[in-house]
Amino acid sequence: MENNKKVLLSIKDLHVKFRVRGRILTAIRGISLDIYENESIAIVGESGSGKSVFTKTFAGMLDENGFISEGDIIFSDDELAETYVDYTKSNKKLVASLALKLNKFSKLELGAKTYQEIKKMESEEKGKYEISADEEQEYNEKIADLNFKMTEIFNRRQTMDRKTEKKEIAEASATIAAYRDEIKRITDDFNAKKAANKAAYDNDKTAIEAYRNKLEVLREQYNREIAGEISDETVERNLRIAKEVHLSAGRFSLIRRQRLMYDLMKALKTAMTIGVDLNNESELNKVFDTILFRVRYIDETEDRLHGRCVLNLAKIKDGKDWTQIRGDRIATVFQDPMTSLNPIITIGKQISSVIIKHQHCSEIEARKRAIAIMHKVGIPNAEKRFDDYPFQYSGGMRQRIVIAIALSCQPKILICDEPTTALDVTIQAQILDLLKKLQREFNYTIVFITHDLGVVANVADRVAVLYAGQIVEVGNVYDIFYDPRHPYTWALLSSLPQLAERHSKLFSIAGTPPSLYNTIVGDPFAPRNQYCMKIDTLKEPPMFRVSDTHYAKTWLLDPRSPKVEKPEAIQNIHEKLSNVFNI
Repeated sequence: MENNKKVLLSIKDLHVKFRVRGRILTAIRGISLDIYENESIAIVGESGSGKSVFTKTFAGMLDENGFISEGDIIFSDDELAETYVDYTKSNKKLVASLALKLNKFSKLELGAKTYQEIKKMESEEKGKYEISADEEQEYNEKIADLNFKMTEIFNRRQTMDRKTEKKEIAEASATIAAYRDEIKRITDDFNAKKAANKAAYDNDKTAIEAYRNKLEVLREQYNREIAGEISDETVERNLRIAKEVHLSAGRFSLIRRQRLMYDLMKALKTAMTIGVDLNNESELNKVFDTILFRVRYIDETEDRLHGRCVLNLAKIKDGKDWTQIRGDRIATVFQDPMTSLNPIITIGKQISSVIIKHQHCSEIEARKRAIAIMHKVGIPNAEKRFDDYPFQYSGGMRQRIVIAIALSCQPKILICDEPTTALDVTIQAQILDLLKKLQREFNYTIVFITHDLGVVANVADRVAVLYAGQIVEVGNVYDIFYDPRHPYTWALLSSLPQLAERHSKLFSIAGTPPSLYNTIVGDPFAPRNQYCMKIDTLKEPPMFRVSDTHYAKTWLLDPRSPKVEKPEAIQNIHEKLSNVFNI
């Protein structure tokens, strides 16, 4: 997508999952999106489409049972990326020691190809007597599904009245017993199959002997290869990587730093053993990302090393790294201001404590800055109201305070998670105007989560439409409102009450979103799509390019598909939208 603005946040093939009662729910399924500096982008979709989960990954705010299984979130913050660590005499000795270890590990790279052959042979041989990974996964899924169903019935039985629902309790108990018997039968069959495979393998003595002989030859070859000498280029590369290990771990306390360096060296040794190309920047990043984000070596002086971080928010492992980003660089405004504020701490204290934490200033200076930001968000008599409690503020004023807290450290990205939902229409307009006014002053990027397309029309430069954890359409606000291409976007627009004709029936989207516990085949919107074609039920559509700014994920944009007109309700809606939303 062509855009002259700097990419501030680049999301690539993001997958987010949750562990729920022994099952895996995939909430975000392969989202890729670039978010630009100083823009306003709205994330829209029905409840449960993944809007809030998607943006929570930017600030490390996923629930404990949630995790990023795949993908990258690259945050381009030049100030945060610049890293300096002391390069004292003792640190120079440490780097030299790390480089010597890496040189020793590098000998393993010389035999990496043979090592891979050995592992491949061992894996193939193991596959002759062990159950395949697909069969084991199928078994685990069956058992997990049966356990889930059994738990659901057990919990339901617990709520039944023992006096009036004896029959229902007996039926539930019988069903639970049947599930237990089924689990035992499946487990016994699985174990019997494993035993039979092993017995059949053990009887083939000739094949086992041939395998052992071939494996011995490969191991001797591997030992000869790793006894060789590494090149001068590899020695030079290893010294640079040793400096990067020190740069990456240098911001932590001594004990934590030592542990991280140990883990990084272990990860680098493993990478060298299996033949990862550490001369490739992308591959080296992946090795570091398993422990902490990599600080790339730039240059050095006599007493200091200089590097630059690759800030991949999807790979951050340490809470200390998040404290540098959450609140300071990426802030969030939530929808309910009363639950966002602590009711027993004064308003001023809640703002100034954030300033003290992130900007490391005195209480007197923090108070001055807090009062200044209260003035900016429109709090009258800020000096007098500084020591008031949240209950002394109206709903609109509380939301202004939440915005003040979020902006107190002048973040690069402000995530607004439906911040006007709990407010009346008049106050909603004031809050939206305030956000736009402050954006012009502070130059932050707004990521606005909402299901209200009226809000989108007044706030957004661009819009990303989410459905079942995927972006199904993305474009600027004119593209989405005046030239929508995905049937789901058509349905959302058709549902706008503001566009309904007098005495006409308001359109609603039939059905419900798909279960995200299951693997979705084809287009996830297909069961609810009145324009559904056969291919929608069989194959997931790619993201088609409509223009430089506009993309949509629907088979209707394939040149081979039949021509389909937009619903009548949203044809020629320019005048309606202009009147209603002032686009």
